[in-house]
Amino acid sequence: MTMAVTENSVGQRRAAWRARAILIGPAALAIGVFMVVPLLLMAWISIHERDFSGSVVWDSYSPEAYLRFIFERNLDDSLSWNFDYLSIILRSVWLSAITTALSLLVGFPTALFMATRSEKWRAILVFLVTIPFWTNLLVRNYAWILLLRDHGTINSFLLWTGIIGEPLPLLHNGFAVSVGLTYSFLPFMVLPIYASLEKLDPRLIEASFDLYANRVRTLWHIVLPAAKPGIIAGSILVFVPCLGSYVTPELLGGGKTMMIGNLIGLQFGAARNWPFGAALGFALLSLVLIAMTIYALKARPKAGSQ
Repeated sequence: MTMAVTENSVGQRRAAWRARAILIGPAALAIGVFMVVPLLLMAWISIHERDFSGSVVWDSYSPEAYLRFIFERNLDDSLSWNFDYLSIILRSVWLSAITTALSLLVGFPTALFMATRSEKWRAILVFLVTIPFWTNLLVRNYAWILLLRDHGTINSFLLWTGIIGEPLPLLHNGFAVSVGLTYSFLPFMVLPIYASLEKLDPRLIEASFDLYANRVRTLWHIVLPAAKPGIIAGSILVFVPCLGSYVTPELLGGGKTMMIGNLIGLQFGAARNWPFGAALGFALLSLVLIAMTIYALKARPKAGSQ
């Protein structure tokens, strides 16, 4: 009797493992084929050298691609400092951080306004926030070119009102890239914060006012803690895609404000330096992993908390 029960238990565990394998198998296969294999291929290419024709020298291994981050090789084969590529990486991080801050500055009041409306207006406002997703990102960036160029809508209006005497340099600089990135990724900040604030019990705010707290204290002690998960999630959803942005810096930056995504595209395209492009891809991946690690550490519950 005991033997039969044991065999039955083993059979049930095997059936459960087979069911899990069937359910997880397609997703694991897709992740392996479309993510793990390309990453391994990039790692393989990044440790090789590039020859003069632009192809990869497969029979030699070299850290040359990674050395190019902060060094350049002279004609006598010696190395000298070169921080041009490192400055592009730092610029990408800086512009992504600025975009995240601007998105939070604009997105939080917007989400708070949406969450405090009636059910009917909430649905309409969420619909309005998602409208930009209906148009192609390329078209939206070209629209900003029409707005920001020397004789565009903004400069023409300022010249007509007499506020300025000559067109402002609003295009092909870091300002234009920040504006374009903020506009592109703002919904990714608004929607998570709105989802967090929508669950806020309005009786907590009423209780705060009943205890003679002003609006600032209520915002700081009631609203912000409730919105914290949405703020963290929105910051990640904005910061990570900004690091690898290509279209917005290419169009609004005009080649003067290159980001790491444009540099990677240049290496795989016109420069035909695939090892360096693969190394840059891993640098971008490292930045994303650092951002996700910080998020995981912030989101991890503290010891002793429920």
